[in-house]
Amino acid sequence: MSFLDNILFAIILIISFGYFISNIKKIYRNVNLGIDIDRKDNSKQRWKNMAMIALGQSKMVKRPVAGFLHIIVYAGFVIINIELLEIIIDGLFGTHRIFAPFLGGFYDVLIASFEILALLVIVAVTVFWIRRNVIKLKRFINPDLKGFPKNDANYILYFETILMFLFLFMNASDLHLQHVPGGYSHFVKAGSFPVSQFLAPLFNGVNSDLVALFYELFWWLHIVGILIFMNYLYFSKHLHILLAFPNTYFADLNPLGKFDNLESVTKEVKMMMDPNADPFAAPAAAEGEVPAKFGASDVQDLNWVQLLNAYTCTECGRCTSACPANITGKKLSPRKIMMDTRDRMEEVGKNIDANKGVFVPDNKTLLNDYITPEELWACTSCNACVEECPVSISPLSIIMDMRRYLVMEQSAAPATLNAMMTNVENNGAPWPYNQQDRLNWKNEI
Repeated sequence: MSFLDNILFAIILIISFGYFISNIKKIYRNVNLGIDIDRKDNSKQRWKNMAMIALGQSKMVKRPVAGFLHIIVYAGFVIINIELLEIIIDGLFGTHRIFAPFLGGFYDVLIASFEILALLVIVAVTVFWIRRNVIKLKRFINPDLKGFPKNDANYILYFETILMFLFLFMNASDLHLQHVPGGYSHFVKAGSFPVSQFLAPLFNGVNSDLVALFYELFWWLHIVGILIFMNYLYFSKHLHILLAFPNTYFADLNPLGKFDNLESVTKEVKMMMDPNADPFAAPAAAEGEVPAKFGASDVQDLNWVQLLNAYTCTECGRCTSACPANITGKKLSPRKIMMDTRDRMEEVGKNIDANKGVFVPDNKTLLNDYITPEELWACTSCNACVEECPVSISPLSIIMDMRRYLVMEQSAAPATLNAMMTNVENNGAPWPYNQQDRLNWKNEI
């Protein structure tokens, strides 16, 4: 690799990481559009959850086949990219396998494990592709997964397959050049190649200079492919490989089914119960303070953990496949709730970028423009979606906050629910009997 190649590589590296960091900043900004919420309690349990769920894939293996294959792809992605550090150093300084002299025999073990993992990743990715495109599992062909979200999954599989093949062919050409009689340039003997050794014979009889050219081609395509894939993450569901860690750490530790009280409502109730409060006086608001909204109609009304959930969604559809409302043909899809939240958040972020850091009202909201009341009221609040999610996402929390808005801000609950709430208010029970007849419900059984 010439000095000009080193300079070109450095420029590509700087541009790639610069673009990646700028997109990470956008994610951070968009997540912080949400309401602040304290999730710093019980750090020991949070670290344990992150280790078990994000790193250990404990919820993935509930479906053994997909879970095992996912662990292979995940391990391959993380471990094989350890070699990325050596590739970057070699690219910047024109060296060849710079870690080999320092790691000795352990370097052979590393390269061998990388190759075996690369082969396993190719096998696993092939199975994943067959499941999506040949077998067509129901959760991968639902109406909510169409267009780019559907194609995105295949793009990721193609990306990973090509990167693994490039890695193996790069090693195969390297191995061939290492064994050229009398040596070839700076290609010293280093590494163990249990998989690419079977590809190396493809270069037998080929001029060594041409093989070196092939090696350069595979090397450049592999590293540039990784950098492209790294920047593709921002636009892809594959972003979860990064965000699964903070998402599982900041997940709600309360038992499933426990709902929080709205602080704004709590303040109202406390004021009503205060014997010294003036019942006819409106609560005083701090100067410049926006009156509290009951529930959520747009992404700015959700908390930042819910917005982090939306970016972390893997679009795997486990939540939707377990949702009893969806199973019975209702419109609700928990996966779509998360995808819509992310799409609206991106739209708001682009609005802010276009208006120099200020959001200009666009006459659109998450409620109605993305998520319909019909979807929200189809939810049974059973928590099946939360239980199934492999990275601790809670679509239910978003659904409940948006329901609160419909009920408390718009009085737009279904007629049956309005009747029940009226009965509770007037009669102290869900049934239409007066106080003296409250026990008459037993006669309806």
